Amino acid sequence: MARSVFSQHYDVAISVLKAARLKADLHQTDLAARLGRPQSFISKIERRERRIDLVEFLILARAIGVDEIDLVRAVADKLPKDAAL
Repeated sequence: MARSVFSQHYDVAISVLKAARLKADLHQTDLAARLGRPQSFISKIERRERRIDLVEFLILARAIGVDEIDLVRAVADKLPKDAAL
């Protein structure tokens, strides 16, 4: 699979992360403050301008206040079962 920030699989992960932030009733500025980062950091992630790795995904999940394993499971459940790597 190409290492594009804009891949369909990556979109699933970021969509799940953003949905969790919104469900927690957090604005980008709130989440950024919890991480000690500027709001633009979260914006770039959600607009797919900045790619995050697994560790950053887990840190973001914790900062949102959701169980990171549940969030990873939510991503896995939304990926096609026969997704090619």
